Amino acid sequence: MLMRQLTLMHMKKGLPLVKLFLPESRIIMYQNAPKHYILPVRSVPSYTHIHEIILSTTDKPKLLSQLSALLSDIGLNIREAHVFSTVDGYSLDVFVVDGWASEDTDGLHKALEASITRKEGSWSDSDSASSERSLPFQVQDFESDIDTRLLKVVKKVASGSSWDTFLGTYAGMDVAVKILNPDNLNESSWNEFKQEICMLREVDHPNIVRFVGSCTKPPEFYILTECMSRGSLFDFLHNKHNILDLPAVLKFALDVCRGMSYLHQKGIVHRDLKSANLLLDKDHVVKVADFGLARFQDQVGAMTAETGTYRWMAPEIPYTSMTPVQAAVGVRKGLRPQLPENAHPRLVNLVQRCWEPIPSDRPSFSDIIAELEDIKAEAQGASGESSQKTKGR
Repeated sequence: MLMRQLTLMHMKKGLPLVKLFLPESRIIMYQNAPKHYILPVRSVPSYTHIHEIILSTTDKPKLLSQLSALLSDIGLNIREAHVFSTVDGYSLDVFVVDGWASEDTDGLHKALEASITRKEGSWSDSDSASSERSLPFQVQDFESDIDTRLLKVVKKVASGSSWDTFLGTYAGMDVAVKILNPDNLNESSWNEFKQEICMLREVDHPNIVRFVGSCTKPPEFYILTECMSRGSLFDFLHNKHNILDLPAVLKFALDVCRGMSYLHQKGIVHRDLKSANLLLDKDHVVKVADFGLARFQDQVGAMTAETGTYRWMAPEIPYTSMTPVQAAVGVRKGLRPQLPENAHPRLVNLVQRCWEPIPSDRPSFSDIIAELEDIKAEAQGASGESSQKTKGR
């Protein structure tokens, strides 16, 4: 197919003109209310014209259904829909559609622009009405399985947009205390808080952070988990004083994979696996934490939406120089980071297989565990042989 460079077009007068060069005939639309951008990109050659539409906008409740209705209004049939949400409040919605009779996208541009213009007013009204509603509490949400009189909050260690995490004690036991801030509470953060409690009650594994209890009786909103005294794996890895040799790397990797394999066996998808959500206890055991975005798989094995932190969605591309949207688009174009030349060759091969663009081509966590165990045994064997040779000299 003929490829050509195209210039990003703005759809509102007075907006800055941004240039972005991509192949012809897919459609990319960036919407960051009230700004909207549309860009043609490449389509999939087929007897049926298939287009991919990507929309970026501020995240909000019912966004997927609103965007789906927008596409349906102009006669498009949605074959696939993928939603990526960021922790800073943005959403990237990817749709694969058919139903547009021509491969040429000029008419599709105009139809999308007209549909957006028609919908903007109703969306704004809906958002205003939503913001005026009361907090999303219901009587059945009010419960507690801890005695808050035995809880002592000591020191703040982390903060989020609607919560803070503290170190404390409960009945003389060291705990981490996640406290929801009612002043910044909305439906999304409340549902995420309840979801985390639900998930933590369902799990029990040496590589999953242990649930102690919770309280959702206003004005007290607590989640108590075991205290992970060595903090996050992210902080550990970025401490220049911590030097990891191969046994330590394999040990940490096996801890993570065993925890994740357990979750998958229970039909739980974490959806935000990253080093910041992996915690170390006093014995350097790594445990999976932060289940606010986790979900149970539905009966057909598919998620209703994909979410999490852009840079850590599989296959991951940890480029700090890119914006989240650039990273998300980059991975779809096959972008991958360069692996260290001195890395263990079998680990390099394993990482590259985990980066396969087609999810079914990636190894499962149980497969990864088996391979890591084999690499560990191989490394221990080589170390033993080296020790024997040294002693024989």
